[in-house]
Amino acid sequence: MYLDRKPIKVHKAIEAVLQFAKAGELEYIPINESDNRFLREPIKADHDIPPFDRSPLDGFAVRAEDTVAASQANPIELEVIETVGAGGIAKQVPNEGQVIRIMTGAKMPEGTNAIIMFELTKEIERDGRTFIVIKRAFKPGSNISFQAEETRTGEILVEAGRQVDPGVKALLATFGYSKVPVAKQPIVGVYATGTELLDVHEALEPGKIRNSNSYMVTSQIIKAGAIPKYYGKLVDDFDHCYDAVVSALDEVDVLITTGGVSVGDFDFLPAIYDKLGANVLFNKIGMRPGSVTTVAEYKGKLLFGLSGNPSACYVGFELLARPWIQHYLGSQKPHLQLVQGILKTDFPKPNPFVRFIRSKMTIEAGKIFAEPVGLDKSGVVTSLANSDALVVLPGGTRGFKQGDVVDILLLNGEGSADIINK
Repeated sequence: MYLDRKPIKVHKAIEAVLQFAKAGELEYIPINESDNRFLREPIKADHDIPPFDRSPLDGFAVRAEDTVAASQANPIELEVIETVGAGGIAKQVPNEGQVIRIMTGAKMPEGTNAIIMFELTKEIERDGRTFIVIKRAFKPGSNISFQAEETRTGEILVEAGRQVDPGVKALLATFGYSKVPVAKQPIVGVYATGTELLDVHEALEPGKIRNSNSYMVTSQIIKAGAIPKYYGKLVDDFDHCYDAVVSALDEVDVLITTGGVSVGDFDFLPAIYDKLGANVLFNKIGMRPGSVTTVAEYKGKLLFGLSGNPSACYVGFELLARPWIQHYLGSQKPHLQLVQGILKTDFPKPNPFVRFIRSKMTIEAGKIFAEPVGLDKSGVVTSLANSDALVVLPGGTRGFKQGDVVDILLLNGEGSADIINK
């Protein structure tokens, strides 16, 4: 059994995990199912935008040369010979002194080279014909959206690795991506350990607690973009646990267990790793909470042994499992986003290890502030519901005071390409 418990630094643990990062296979999914998925290939334009010279506003298509003499002192009249709506094409070619009424998005009529907006004209009726009066000259090209001025055919619009959001989805639809190239989602298995655990519907009993970790972790997996597969609870029996882990590894890309990685009499996971012949990457990290977090590799698959304490389990997932999932999906920013802010209250507790404090972030007068939420204990679950950030306090310190500048990891941020180096 692997018993050595020498802690490694947080960034070293993340790097060890990402040595086994994989890229998800390419798959094509319907555009309506592509929200929040990551593009596996770049999105390219299949046509010019605009696809033709067009009017960007409602007005009149004119020959600019017919407006040269127009001024406030010398208004001129031009005859309206046709009206063209969006999607329509003019049937006539204006002669000298003639214009075509045109709507936004319509193709520029042949023989015209400028657009006059409605607001700069006055319409009059005479002898059953319509004329416009203008009091200024226009240059060729005025108020025209020219073909390909926005995008040319074949141009890369969105690089691979971008997450599909409403703006990206608009591009997908514009350029005919009814099937979207994305990275296949990994399947992440979840086991909770401990006979003390009750299901959510079960009444509390002396010595028992409800199993919150499995629900929390499956939710984190979904938020990270993967597919959770919850197998249930592992009882305190080595052979049962071993067989269950071996069976699950055949069905998932990653296996997460919560609890069972400490050194108690019923913490079987270290022995399971040993019997499997798995390569234990580390079994202790210099951090609080979650120092006993363990990760092992078996035949290219990772086994994340997260703490049974809810807050420690949560932090371990966000720092280690989430980046692996995001890498698999092709994200360009797989890590939690790191910003600097101001500590809003004193935190006098000494820190032998780097500490990740569940916190609430606020922005006041353009500055970022963070305030610890609830009790700073690994077994606390209530603080997780009210946290949107983790304040990072370096190890080897004797506490921090209100007003100190600290690093802050955003739990709902846009992510980062860089590993936290603490």
